[in-house]
Parts: sequence; structure tokens; C-alpha cells
Amino acid sequence: MSSEPGGQRRRSGRHPGAPRGAGPSRSFAREVFLLQLLLVTLLVVAALVAVVVQTRRDTMADARHRTTAAAQSFAHAPGLLQALAAPDPTAVLQPLAEAARKDAGVDALIVYKLDGITLTHSDPAQLGRHVIGPYAEAAEGRAFTRTFHGALGLSVVSAAPVKDRTGQVVAIVSAPLTVESVQNAVNRQLPVFLASAAVAVGLAAGGAALVSRRLRRQTHGLGPAEMTRMYEHHDAVLHAVREGVLITGGDGRLLLANDEARRLLALPEDAEGREVAELGLEPGTVELLTSDRAADDEVHPAGDRLLALNKRSTTPFGGPRTSVVTLRDTTELRALSGRAELARARLRLLYDAGMRIGSSLDVVRTARELAEVAVPGFADVVTVELRDPVLRGEEPDGAGPELRRSAVAGLAEDHPLYPVGRLIHFVPGTPMADSVHSGRSVVEPDLAASPGWRSQDPERAQRILDSGIHSLMVVPLRARGVVLGLVNFWRSGDSAPFDTEDVSFAEEVAGRAAVCIDNARRYTREHAMAVTLQRSLMPRALPPQEALELAHHYLPARAGVGGDWFDVIPLPGARIALVVGDVVGHGLHAAATMGRLRIAVHNFSALDLPPDELLGHLDELVARLDVQDEDTEDDAPAITGATCLYVVYDSVSGTVTAATAGHLPAAVVLPDGTASLLQPPVSPPLGLGAGLPVETTELTLPEGSRLVLFTDGLLAGRHRDLDTALASLLTTVAGPGRTPEQIRAALTESLPVRPDDDIALLVAGTHLLDPDLVAVWDVEPDPAAVGPVRRACARKLEEWGLDHLAFGAELILSELITNSVRYGKPPIRVRLLKTRTLICEVSDGSSTAPHIRRAKESDEGGRGLFLVAQYAQHWGTRYSVRGKTIWASQSLEAGAGEEEAFADFLGGDWDDLEL
Repeated sequence: MSSEPGGQRRRSGRHPGAPRGAGPSRSFAREVFLLQLLLVTLLVVAALVAVVVQTRRDTMADARHRTTAAAQSFAHAPGLLQALAAPDPTAVLQPLAEAARKDAGVDALIVYKLDGITLTHSDPAQLGRHVIGPYAEAAEGRAFTRTFHGALGLSVVSAAPVKDRTGQVVAIVSAPLTVESVQNAVNRQLPVFLASAAVAVGLAAGGAALVSRRLRRQTHGLGPAEMTRMYEHHDAVLHAVREGVLITGGDGRLLLANDEARRLLALPEDAEGREVAELGLEPGTVELLTSDRAADDEVHPAGDRLLALNKRSTTPFGGPRTSVVTLRDTTELRALSGRAELARARLRLLYDAGMRIGSSLDVVRTARELAEVAVPGFADVVTVELRDPVLRGEEPDGAGPELRRSAVAGLAEDHPLYPVGRLIHFVPGTPMADSVHSGRSVVEPDLAASPGWRSQDPERAQRILDSGIHSLMVVPLRARGVVLGLVNFWRSGDSAPFDTEDVSFAEEVAGRAAVCIDNARRYTREHAMAVTLQRSLMPRALPPQEALELAHHYLPARAGVGGDWFDVIPLPGARIALVVGDVVGHGLHAAATMGRLRIAVHNFSALDLPPDELLGHLDELVARLDVQDEDTEDDAPAITGATCLYVVYDSVSGTVTAATAGHLPAAVVLPDGTASLLQPPVSPPLGLGAGLPVETTELTLPEGSRLVLFTDGLLAGRHRDLDTALASLLTTVAGPGRTPEQIRAALTESLPVRPDDDIALLVAGTHLLDPDLVAVWDVEPDPAAVGPVRRACARKLEEWGLDHLAFGAELILSELITNSVRYGKPPIRVRLLKTRTLICEVSDGSSTAPHIRRAKESDEGGRGLFLVAQYAQHWGTRYSVRGKTIWASQSLEAGAGEEEAFADFLGGDWDDLEL
């Protein structure tokens, strides 16, 4: 009995191993059954026909015999002649003929005279009629039997003559038997025949079905075409396939072996049917073939071959308890796989080298990555030596083989090789010196037999050999045709010596590393230049002032020095400008652009321009610079993308005036801790203004407020959405009583060490100038009003303890007030501010500015404002919507010798100022 899975496959009409045809096909068992059934049916039908024909023939013969006997018997019956001679022969003969007819079993017994008149008949209507028929032969005295149509239809008729004593025929007796009667006799037997035939067909069909069922079990429901195809496949497996196939039985016998298996295992011709243990195979192979365990690519020896065996049982698939074993020769494949595995390892190592070497633009780190990537996959120890100019970012020169060891990998702390940082001068004849000189790789498979290598340091060379290092390969690090350094691959212990096949791989790795090292060298040079440039352009220290408490932070991006900057610029009148800007990009160009913009902002600030005018001039400057850069032959990018925020804080009034050119707004933190954005009207970045005006916003802050200016790099790591990032920043800076340094620390504590973009941050805490240090006078437009104001100024200076500045201050105020009275417009106002300097300011409603000119000998005036320039440390003019302000500042330490200076001035011939 087969298992359930096998039974299911037989019910489905397909064996698991049967090939799949293009469509449904009859099974071989079914075709045999139909053929048997057809043959039996034909035989039964033939037999039935034969029986029917034979029965009919026998019946017809019996009919002839019966009619002949009946006619003969009645023709020779005693008293027939007397009856014929009687006056009414019919009356005598009719009863006798009917009785004889019934006894004989014929349809009629007819007596005719020679004249053809019927004397007796089974049909009374026929009596006395003239009968026409083939009776001439009987009239001549010969009896006969014929079949012809008579009064009763188609009949078998026998006629016999009736002779008198003289032998003369006097009458004829005929006995007909109709064919219908004969057929009825046959038909009465036909049901028996048919029943017998049906029984015979049924018995034959049952037998054929039993035979077919048995055959179907044996053929698994396969059709002839499939059986033929299976045989062809079987034959191909046995003779054509180049992989050995064995089938072993559960009793340990070999049931089948194809040609390849016979060749691989050297099996004898009569191997099939014998026990596996008798075939002379290896014990391990015998154990596998006779056991029940499965196997996957188990390697077994077979003579001088190595065979990979796979074994599976056929029991789960409904077959008999057998196992299928496949074999293939892996002798050459083992050697090839070893080389392929080595090639895969080398490719993997090259991939790792491409991924790991050059992860940073640092020369030493790149050299260390080169050393680490080759250990232990390719070498046991790797050392890297570089030229000193390469380490400094400079172009390597053509000096001798003097290199500095930059990286070591694969060595213990007490290794005998030169340490990292050692400057090594390789003597001529060593592999290192030869490689540097020729620019080619040098292989020393056996260091013990290399006198050139030993000549570098014989004592150290012996210690290296004693540590187990035995083979060396030196590969130059070449980039752009220049040797940047060397990489030395060392092998020790049981590792195979280097050979020529290792050179190409080592040169590939070294070539990639050399490009990365050269890139790092160039970046180091550019980065050093950019850092130097940036340090020279960025403010090294914030200027001294009393209006703001400042905290600042600058963090360069991962890509290097960028174009973000901040600045603090003191302005006249106890004011201070806070600047923050951003130039898109990194490197030298961004740093140089930042420096150009910073210098431009300083120059425009020296003119004491309002924030909107300053940014307008800066926008025009950037546009002109872009046009000039386009006319040059170099590929320097334009400045487009630079932004700037300019904020002016007045410590006297607490007013903040701000304007922006595409920059993010500043944050304002009030003393109560609430934070908001100081948002000037939006203007495009620098260089894109296209003549559009820049607008300002103005806000008066209470003392103790905080201003936070920053670039967009501060928001890059917070959120993608700008509004969300700004809201997060406001949350961070909000809170009462926090110093600018605390706010700076809160904003920078979560920043990465090397962000993706530059970060510039400037936090300012506001202070108001003490009102006692501010003095203001309104002046009437009358020259007589100059004296009272000058005396009031002297009293205020005495009150501030600045008596030593009174002489100069009075001269400055006298000149400035007199000029405003003569040439200006009311209202005229005088203001004194005591800060780190003494500031004298005179404001009027005119926009006419003073300028310096050389006074001629014949001029009566023109020297007064030059006196201002002599006594003031700085002086200048600023404009507002209501007019102008001329200011002059004096150092609080000045004042000694002012009278002598004034006397010298009166005796000289100097340039002067006039309106």
C-alpha cells in the first residue's frame, strides 16, 4: 500500500515525477481498459451473430427436413389413393391432412391433382383453387424442396409425388413452412443469446477493469506519451547528464547508477542490485549511502577526486523507501573557489578602502585610514610615511627620500619599527629609497635575504625579523605624477610572503589613498589660507563701549571656513551698531567676500549713515562688484546670496533702529522674559535690490532688554520649517534675568561640533546712559546766544569733573554753534554726553554739511572749524529727517597744553573749515 500523499497523486492522475504535457491526456491504464472492452464487445457481437446465423441455418435445415418428411409421409400414407378416387376427395382428405399437418409441425399439408386443383389446404379459402407453382418436377415423379412465395408467403416447400400401383403420378403432396415461422423460432432464442452476450461483456469488462486498475497503479496514471517521455528522460539521466545519480534502496542495495556515477565512483558493471558495502567505496561514502540521513554538498574522497554528495529520501513523495544521491566532481572547483574567494576578499577590501579612506580632509587621518583598512585583510602591519610639505598642505618638492612616519596599524606598543612622527632618512639601496626614486613598487618576499633593507638600520632590522615580520612590499603614494610618500605592507608569522599578484591590488589601494591624501593636502592649504584670511577679516576683539553687554559665538561649518560674520561698531552720540551677515558658500571665496562686505559696512558706518541708507549703498556696491567679477577671466562666483542685518542702538534714548537685506530678523527679549522678533520690512538679499528702497523699523527698549542676532546656521539643526524653528528659538531665549552669556550658552549647547552651515551669534544686553551724564540746551538763532551756552557748558564740565577739557570744549562749541547760527536753520540744539569720551553735538534743521578747504591769506574767515578738528579726537556729521548734527569727541585724558596749541594755531597758516 502506498502512503496517503502517493494515493492522492494517483487519484489526481499524475505521478510527482511525471513530465507535464501541454494538455490533458488519457492514462495508459485507461487506454488499455478501453481497448480490452472494445475487443471483448466485438468478440461477443461476432459470436452472437454467428450463433444467430447458425441457428437460423439449422432452423431452415430443420424446416426442409420437416416439410420433406411431412410431404413424403402423407404421399405414401395408406388409403390416399382410395381417397383420391372417392367422389369428394376433399371431404375425405381434409381432416386427415389437418391432423397430419399438426403432427408434422408444418403450416399446411396440400394435396394437388395433376390438373393443379387444390384438394387440401390449411386455409379453407384455398380449397378448389388452381395452384401455380414449380410442381413439374414432382409431376414427373421426383420429390423436391424449394423456397418460394406461395399463398402463405415466403415459405420452405417440399413436394412429393403420389403414385398408383402402376407407378403413375396421380397427385402431388406439398408441405410448406413459412420463413416467418422459422424466424419466430429463431427470435424466441435471441433473448437468451443477448443475455448471454451481455453477461459475457460484463464479465470481460470487469476483468479488464481489474487489470486496468492494477496497471494504473503500476504506471501511476501516466499516458503513453508521458511514459515515453519519462523513459527518454530516464535514458538521458543514465547516459547524458554530467552529474552522477544513484538510487539506493532501504535495504542498502544499489538500485540504479547512471554513467557519470559509474565513472566517478569506478563502479563495476554488475553494481546494480548489489549491496553498497560490496562496491569498494570509501567508508564515509558507504555510511552516507546506507544511512537514512540527508546531505547537502558533503565532500567525500573517491580515489584522487573530491566529490560533493547530496542525498534526499523519496519516502515523503509517495515512492518506495529509497534514496536519491547526486554526485559532482569538485576537485578543480575547489582550487577555483579558493582563488575566487581570494578575489572576493580583495574586492571587498577595495570597496572598504573606497568607503573608509578619505572620510575627512585631514592628511594624517587619511594616512591612518589607509593603514587600518589593509590590516588584517591584506597585511599584518602597515606603515605610512609622508613628506613634510604634504603634512603642512604644501606642494611636495623633489628632495631626497626623507619622509615622516604618519601612521602605523597592526603593531603592539613595543614594536621595533620606527614610531609615528619619526622623520626617517632612507639610505640609498633600501626598498623605500628605490621606490621613492623610481616611483614604482618594490617587493621583498624574504627580508632576511635582503641586504639593502638591512643596511638602513642593521640592529633594528634584526629586531624586526625576530618579531616575526618576514616579507615587505613598498608602494609609492603617487598623485599627479608626484610621490607624496610611501605605504609599507608587512607580513609576519604564518602569512604567505608577498608576490607579484599582490602588487596590483596594493597599487590600487595606494592609488586611491594617494588621491585622497592629495585632496586633503590641498584642502589643508586652502583651509589654512581661509583661516588666516578669516582671522584677519573677523573682529579679533570687540571694541570697548558701555552701551551694551555683549556675548558672541562663531562656529565654522563641517566644510570649512564660511562667509558668516558679525560685528560691533561704535557710533557717535553714545550709539552702537550691531551687524550680522551671511555669504552663501564656504572656502576662500566666501571668506574673502565676507571681508569685502565687512570693510564696506565699516566704511559706510564711518559716514554715520542710517541703517536703510547704509544697506542701500551696500546693495549697490555688491551689484557693482558682481558686474566687475563677470568681466574677469576667472571663474569666481558672484556675491549673490549675501544677506545682512544692521541694527543701531542709542543708549541715550534706548531706541533700536533696524534694517535688513534678506536676513533673518533679530530676537528681542524684554526684561520680563517675553521674547519676540524685531522684524524690519522685508528686503531682497544684497545685489538683488534692483534699486528698491530699504525700509527700517524702530523700537524703544527698556533697560535690561536683550537683542539676539544670528545667521540661519543656528536654525538648521532645529526644524525644517522656518516658522517652527524661529518659534523654538524664541522659546529658548525667553526668560527673565538671563545674561547675554547665559542666552548664548542656551542656544549653543545643543549644536553639533561641526555643523553643516556656519553659525554666527551675537547677544547684546542693553544699558541706558545715566541722565546725569547728558546735558541738552536749546539755542536761539542769535549770535548773542553763544556766550550763555558756552558758560553753561563750562559749568556742566566742572560738575562732571572735566575742568581740564573746558577750554577745548568751549572753543569747539563756540565754533559749531556760531556756524549753525550763521548758516543753519532752527531749531538749534546743543548736547553734551559723557561716555568714554566727551561728545559735543550741535543740531540744526539744515542739511548743509561743512567741508575742509585751504584758507587764502586774504580770507578773513575759514579757520574756525579747523580749530575744531585740532581739538577734537574725532568729528563728523550725521543726518536725520529733521536736519543734521555736527559732533566732536574729546578724550577724557586730553586738555593739557590746549592754550599753547591754540597760540601755535594763531601763529600758523592752516587749512580751515567753512560751510
